[in-house]
Amino acid sequence: MKNDYRNWFLLFGIIAIILMLCTFDMDYAELRENLLIAGRWFPAIVGIWLFIYLLNSLSWYYIIHDGKEKRPVSFWRIYKLTISGFALNYATPMGLMGGEPYRIMELTPYLGASRATSSVILYVMMHIFTHVCFWFSSIFLYLLLYPVSWEMGIMLGIIGATSLFAIYFFMKGYKNGLALRTLQMLTHLPFVKKWATSFVEKKKETLQRIDLQIAQLHQQRKRTFYTSFSLEFLSRIVGCLEIYFILNILTDNVSFADCILIMAFSSLFSNLFFFSPMQSGAREGGLALAVSGLAIPSAFGVYTGLLTRIRELIWITIGVCLMKIGNGSPITITKQENETNKRTHF
Repeated sequence: MKNDYRNWFLLFGIIAIILMLCTFDMDYAELRENLLIAGRWFPAIVGIWLFIYLLNSLSWYYIIHDGKEKRPVSFWRIYKLTISGFALNYATPMGLMGGEPYRIMELTPYLGASRATSSVILYVMMHIFTHVCFWFSSIFLYLLLYPVSWEMGIMLGIIGATSLFAIYFFMKGYKNGLALRTLQMLTHLPFVKKWATSFVEKKKETLQRIDLQIAQLHQQRKRTFYTSFSLEFLSRIVGCLEIYFILNILTDNVSFADCILIMAFSSLFSNLFFFSPMQSGAREGGLALAVSGLAIPSAFGVYTGLLTRIRELIWITIGVCLMKIGNGSPITITKQENETNKRTHF
């Protein structure tokens, strides 16, 4: 990526951090008090994300390389782009509007535009797909651990039906591709209709090539698909340790299974408010509702949300700083190599 573009992404990240600090609904005395309460648990809360991002990076790395010996992008570069990409996404209203373009532009000199775009789209699909599967599987965990009232039964039924619909949608996407179909849907929407129509006409061949690569992941590269899925799903489970660490600051009466349920239901609630930067307010509300549903004081959920917010600010800052570190000189992809990428999948 050109330094000018990278600097624009960096500037965006810095502005987002400043805005978040200015709108953080806690004074510094209260913040210090909460961190003192967390004590030795707080480094573990922040540090566990080193391993979570490692699993995310491995999932994406498998998609990019698919077991091939020639590896134009190192794992540590993927790790760095993973952290920076998520940092931009956390700071962006509606999510997936900053991190994904950044990743594509950083990978293009190494993989070519088509392959870089398809690898990022495939990873985003995998990331969201495992999130939906995590929500769906949590229903059965709840049924195993707790009695179900008719109100909760209705709620679980709605979550299950919605999750199954989303799983069906993603499986169709893996079978037929999503890039061209999504852009064609935009051609029927006001405000973006003219732009989308023009883009589809100019880039139809490229979009078809990306869709072919998406379809190949599930149809022809099942081992890569399921390895990537397993790593990404495992990262969801490991992420529940954050909730476990925080709640253990406040009480000993919480199990790891409870933390899985809290993470699943709170993330489902907060994702309903995807348009909010860092899901501001929705995260705390979702956690409060989730813990109260498991007979844990709702104040614990608010405290968990606040510590999670601080951890996110730390990792957003780290991700933004990494954008200017270790970029190096990209591998030059010749015109002949670009043509080869167009004719083959990864």
